Amino acid sequence: MADLWQARRDDARRSVEPLAVRMRPASLDEFLGQEHILGPGKLLRRMIDADTITSIILHGPPGTGKTTLAELIARKTKRHFERENAANASVKRVREIVDAAVARLEDSGRRTILFLDEIHRFSRSQQDVLLPDVERGLITLIGATTENPLFSVNSALVSRSTLLRLEPLPAQAIGALLRRAAADSARGLGGVASGGGGAGRTITLTDEAIEVWAKKSDGDARRALTALEVAVASSRDRPGAELVIDRALAEDSIQQKAAVYDGTGDEHYDSASALIKSLRGSDPDAALYWLARMLEAGEDPRFIARRLAILASEDIGNADPRAIMVAQAAWNLVERIGMPEARITLGQCVTFLALCPKSNASYAAIEAALSAVREGRTLPVPMHIKDRQVRKASDLSAGSARGEGYQYSHDAPGALGTQDYMQGWDQVWPGVAREFYQPTDRGFEAELRKRLAEARAARGQVPPTTDVRPGPERAP
Repeated sequence: MADLWQARRDDARRSVEPLAVRMRPASLDEFLGQEHILGPGKLLRRMIDADTITSIILHGPPGTGKTTLAELIARKTKRHFERENAANASVKRVREIVDAAVARLEDSGRRTILFLDEIHRFSRSQQDVLLPDVERGLITLIGATTENPLFSVNSALVSRSTLLRLEPLPAQAIGALLRRAAADSARGLGGVASGGGGAGRTITLTDEAIEVWAKKSDGDARRALTALEVAVASSRDRPGAELVIDRALAEDSIQQKAAVYDGTGDEHYDSASALIKSLRGSDPDAALYWLARMLEAGEDPRFIARRLAILASEDIGNADPRAIMVAQAAWNLVERIGMPEARITLGQCVTFLALCPKSNASYAAIEAALSAVREGRTLPVPMHIKDRQVRKASDLSAGSARGEGYQYSHDAPGALGTQDYMQGWDQVWPGVAREFYQPTDRGFEAELRKRLAEARAARGQVPPTTDVRPGPERAP
C-alpha cells in the first residue's frame, strides 16, 4: 500500500539500478536489433500492430532483449503485465495470477500478459495450473529462455505458443546503444547525476572503444552497457569536464570475452558438429577455430578427443591408417597432461586429421554388413570354416566333419584364399552383391583397392551387377 514515504523508497530503488536496466527501450522504436521478427511486415510486428498477440516463447542468447521485448509488447497492446521467474513461482502464485487475470478480463475487458523468465524451469504442476487458461486465451503467456525450447520446455506449452528466436545484436546496434547511453541525460550518463558515476561530465566514446565492446560483448547488450558503466565509474578521479574512453580503458573495463556456450545444450553440440564437419571438409583453419572456441569456453578436452577418435575411423579410415593412431595418441595424452597443455596436442591432431585423405568406406561397409545381418535370414557358418575342436550333435548328420575341406590360405599363391567364406549367401540374398567394403582410390586405400580386387578374383568373384545392400543413411 502506498504511503507518504513510497516515493522516497521508489527513488532509492531507482538510484541503484544498473545502466543496463535504466537504458531499456521505452518504446518499440527504441528497440535495436531483431529485424527478422520486428522489422516492417515481419511476424511479431504484425501481431503487435494488430493486437493479436498469442502466447509466445522468446529464446536466444543473454542480453538480446527478451525481457524488454515482453514489457514493450504489454505496453503497446495496453495489457496488464505480470512478471515471474519460472524457477521461483509457486503453484499458489501462478493460480493467483490466473484468477486475477480472469477477473480483470471479466470486469474491465483488459487482458493480462504473464511473463515467465527462465521458462525452461517451469514445473509440471505449474503447467497443469496454467495450461487450460492459456489454451482458452484467458491469459497470454510470454516465456523467455536461453535454451532450445524444443528440448527444454514442455511440449504442451510449445504446442500452444509461437516460438521466436532472438539473435545476438550486430556490432552497429551495440555501438548505437552505447552512444545513446553515453549521451542520454535522463537515463544514461549524459553529464547529469544519473547514478552511473558520470555526474557533471560529458562522456565521449572513441570508435576503437566501441569496436572493443562490440566484439567482446558478443552481441550481449547488457554486457556492453555494464562495461561502459564500469569504465565511467572507475574513472571518477580523472580530471576534466570530459571523459574520453579509448581502446585501453574499454579493454580494461570488459576484460575477457565471455563466450556464449552451454556445456550441455545447443552450443555444445553445434560447436562439436562444426568441428567435425570442418575436419571432414579438410579445412584445418575452420577446425582450429571451432576447437579454440570450445576450449576457451571450458569444454572438456576429453570429449573433443573422443570425437576426434570417432572421426578418424568414420571419415578417414583406411585412406590413412595413421589417423586412428594419431587420434588414440592424442586422447591418451589429453588424459595424462590435461589443460592448458592439452590444447597443443589437440591442435596437432586436428590439423593432421583435417589434411588426411578422406574415406568413409569402412564406415559404410560395417553399416551395410549390419543391415544384412538384421534384415536377412541368418547365414550359417559354412562347414569348411567351422572350428574343428568343437563337437555338436547337429553336425552328425551334416554329411561332413567340421573344418573338412578347409584350404590353408598361406599355401595358396600370394596367400590369397580361394574358397567361399560366405557359402549360402545366394540363398539368403538372391541377386544381391556380397561386397560390403568398397575402397576408394584416395590415399592408402588405393593400394587396398588393388589388393581387394586380386583377392576377390582369386575366389572367383565376378564384379557385382547390383549395388551392395545399403546400411542406414548417415544423419546430417
